[in-house]
Amino acid sequence: MNQIAVKSNKAFKPFSESMVLYISMFVMGGCGLAYEYTLSKLCSDLLGNSVEQWAVIIGVMMFFMGIGSDVQKYFQDKELFSKFLFAQMLLGLGGAFGPIVILDAYGRFPQHFVIIQYFFISAIGLLIGFEIPLLTRINSKYSKEIKFNIGGILKMDYIGALCGALIWVFVLPKFFSTTKMAFVLGLMNIAVAGFALIYFYALIEKRRLVSLAIIVSFSLVTVGYFIADQWTSYAEQALYRDRIVYAKTSKYQHLVITEKATGSFSFFINGHLQFNSNDEYIYHENLVHPAMLIAPKKERVLILGGGDGLAAREVLKYKEVKELTLCDIDPMVVELARFNQLMRTLNQDSLFDARLHLIKNKALMKAAERDLWTPDHKSLSPRKMAKVSHVTIINVDAMKFIEQVQGQYDVVIVDFPDPNAPELAKLYSQSFYQLLRKQLAPGAVFVQQSTSPYYAKEAFLNIGRTIKSAGFAAIPYHEDIPSMGDWGFWIAGDTKWYSEKSLRMQFENADTTNIPLQYLTNDTKQASLAFGAQQLISSNNDINTLTSAVVYRYYLKGWQQYF
Repeated sequence: MNQIAVKSNKAFKPFSESMVLYISMFVMGGCGLAYEYTLSKLCSDLLGNSVEQWAVIIGVMMFFMGIGSDVQKYFQDKELFSKFLFAQMLLGLGGAFGPIVILDAYGRFPQHFVIIQYFFISAIGLLIGFEIPLLTRINSKYSKEIKFNIGGILKMDYIGALCGALIWVFVLPKFFSTTKMAFVLGLMNIAVAGFALIYFYALIEKRRLVSLAIIVSFSLVTVGYFIADQWTSYAEQALYRDRIVYAKTSKYQHLVITEKATGSFSFFINGHLQFNSNDEYIYHENLVHPAMLIAPKKERVLILGGGDGLAAREVLKYKEVKELTLCDIDPMVVELARFNQLMRTLNQDSLFDARLHLIKNKALMKAAERDLWTPDHKSLSPRKMAKVSHVTIINVDAMKFIEQVQGQYDVVIVDFPDPNAPELAKLYSQSFYQLLRKQLAPGAVFVQQSTSPYYAKEAFLNIGRTIKSAGFAAIPYHEDIPSMGDWGFWIAGDTKWYSEKSLRMQFENADTTNIPLQYLTNDTKQASLAFGAQQLISSNNDINTLTSAVVYRYYLKGWQQYF
């Protein structure tokens, strides 16, 4: 009877039944992979260690896809269409609401977070695995030969997965946040269920129930899409003690600013504190001024990282600076520093200049000069506008920049995030420092922020050993920063021009009295060279390379002892 109904309706349908099933498989394959990416990205932002999160989450989802594929064999052939449509609806609902529930659970129920996290990961994998053989069984009515049936279904699954990956990477992030992306994917899943319902309506039993379920599911996900931003803000607020006043996810990371009732604010990247406005000057003065004072010349200065403009603010206190180049991979951080009023006030508009160039291409081709003044920039005083003759901002990976840039720098200030992920560990590698050495002018120095010598002692010492292995003389110093704790730095110069003894002597003799500073003095600078009896002693002698990422393992082990 079903076969007769199918044949009788063929003349009125623009697609064959198999084609509709292939389209469903294509969309499901794309959405399925995109769900995996979305959950991996979210958990990486929350927990760090992106390589581990992506590998484990995708591995677990694929495992449950296998379980789902096996589970479907226990379902009889009766009402296969209804089972497929309900599975699609559940997949759409779970994929849409999963990320926002996981985010909320992380802040409100940290002790149960892993259970909730892997419930959604396993459930989505189970449903994806359940649907693939289910569609194959349905399609067997229209494609009698098994080789064409299985080949067609799996082909569309794999093609859909490729398209889903490309759309997730290159399209969705331009328009949607991570949580909103999930709702878009959920709507696509349920829309496919609705399309299949209409096309195979005559073959579906309990049509009213299925139709009502699809309408309700689509309505829930639609409502979720429109209030996703509110939910996200509500869920994220539980992660932070102070009120969130800014939260956005860029292509590279999640950015959050929180503000106290007193007006002070903190800046976070992927949940890690970057600075607090009450004491950031302690960090940035220690980061910038020892190197600037030691360097015999300071006409060309390079800042790697530091997109917040705070290190640039300190560099611009030196009249000798003729050219400042800032290389930060994330344009969103730079735009935040240039146009957010809290950030602008703090960095004193250090990223504005009448001849500012904003270069976003990876080829490092010099962009044409453009007038980038904004209306509110007219509020800057002539004194501030004349502080620097030329500022260049480049949004590329720092290692690519160092590989390709021409010209040499008198001072290089390395203000990267801590090596809290494998992809960041390469910026603390021997290869990176060897490339950097080639870009230093005679007598030039560079300084590297190097995490906490107290909380992550072995990571701190590994950074120093790695710097020295690249042909540098390097000495450590540190300072206590209230919001961050004991924080360390390594300052270094090519062994052609410096020994550790001479570098230390110049560090000690550098005079801070002629620079307008809030914290750093000759006495505090001198004290920063003093460490505890065992703080610089280690039984390890390894260095960090592109392939080993040992600094990352030391970093995790160190911080996990305390937090």
